[in-house]
Amino acid sequence: MENTAAILMRKTRLTETSLILTWLSASHGILKTVAKGARQPKSRFAGLLDLFFLCEIEFSRSRKSDLHPLRDVALLNPHAGLRSDYPRLALASYFVELIELVTEPEHSTPEIFDLMSRALAHLNGSPASLRGLLHFEKEVTRLFGIQDPEISPARALQRTYHRLPTARAPLFAALSSEAAKLDASNLQGEAGA
Repeated sequence: MENTAAILMRKTRLTETSLILTWLSASHGILKTVAKGARQPKSRFAGLLDLFFLCEIEFSRSRKSDLHPLRDVALLNPHAGLRSDYPRLALASYFVELIELVTEPEHSTPEIFDLMSRALAHLNGSPASLRGLLHFEKEVTRLFGIQDPEISPARALQRTYHRLPTARAPLFAALSSEAAKLDASNLQGEAGA
């Protein structure tokens, strides 16, 4: 049995009663587990397996595949504030897609786990922002050693990985529009004072 802190990044139906869960873990990087019986009404996992939940998980390492049986889950932080509006969820989902793009499965990256933990904690209590998106990208490029002062972090990521998650463009546009509205509102407030 192995234990680790982990953030639930994806849920996929495996059978009528079971789920494949993709976790970003502190000690194993991206890890996939099978939660047998998780979709049953009286499952021992009921209420513990939702996206962006920070949990302590216990699993048995499979010798046959990259799907490891999930044995136990203890919820540490549900990040309930993320569910208060769609932009927060969209930004957290973009972070997941970016991490999946740059990280190898089952390769320990504690710095990435720490970055994602901090990002979710921030989004849990603050609205989604363009500044948050850009900061996350900058930190990813710094951690992977691809930061280039001559180009934007997004450009560095695209140059290295040959693409960015498709969710970035519409999310960037929406957050840019929101930032412009806030700037205009602040200017009006200052002019009226």
